[in-house]
Amino acid sequence: MLDGYKKFSEKEFAWVTRKYPEILKLIETTLPKSGFTISPKNYISFICLSALIGYITSLVVLSILNFTVFKFNILISVLTIVFFPVIVGAVIFIIGIFYPYQKVISRNQNINTALPFAISHMGAIASSGVPPTAIFKLLAEFKEHGVLADEMEKITRNIEVFGLDPMTAIREVAKRTPSEKFKQLLLGITSTIEGGGDLKTYLKNAGEQSLFTWRTIRQKYLQQLSTYAEFYTGLLIAAPLFLIALFSVMYMIQPEIAGFDILQLMKISIYIVIPSLNIAFLLFLQMTQVEM
Repeated sequence: MLDGYKKFSEKEFAWVTRKYPEILKLIETTLPKSGFTISPKNYISFICLSALIGYITSLVVLSILNFTVFKFNILISVLTIVFFPVIVGAVIFIIGIFYPYQKVISRNQNINTALPFAISHMGAIASSGVPPTAIFKLLAEFKEHGVLADEMEKITRNIEVFGLDPMTAIREVAKRTPSEKFKQLLLGITSTIEGGGDLKTYLKNAGEQSLFTWRTIRQKYLQQLSTYAEFYTGLLIAAPLFLIALFSVMYMIQPEIAGFDILQLMKISIYIVIPSLNIAFLLFLQMTQVEM
């Protein structure tokens, strides 16, 4: 069914990229790094069809609800039916355009997280004297490395399936990997091999340096978390308790303050303000989380 959906979108919306090549440029370099196997032109056609279906679906649903449930006046009905489906279609299209960017960021973080341990693993394998192709093949079998194992599998596939020589296969993956650190590692491996250097020594030094950087970043991040914990305890635990206790005492003395009902202020604080601050704090932690 999905294949039929793709073929139909390619047939009906191939003209979009020809008429608006600037849309294609938005994802042309990002899409290969996001892990999608679809071509940029076909991907644009896919999201165009999805946006059209979203527009038609919202138009039908809003029309039915408007005349059976809400029963707005004519002006509001027209504005709702005309503008809201357009917004739905536009949102679907925008999400489709920027989704590959989000996938690149996610894959980059996943690779960088596993990279220090993968390099040490590669160094241990290289010390046994096996060729570089065997190193990538063995790493590809360790799915604990996540996206990094998939990148290793691509190198192996380029060699065994497509018949590329090892150096070309490595460079092809380096071009398309979302992680700059992994790219530099792959290019360093090719330079070491072609220059006649010792791959085992290179991987050993790269692994030690990567693990040292990982420990340093983690230590710094843990210190930041300690500061954040103190901030959270004071602002989002102690302060709300003090505020609710203060409101309770004030309510017994005077039920209103500056024209506002104290009981309503308590409800707003408990059900809206405090949860909102906690959600904002969680989002802040997510944004400041380190890659490694």
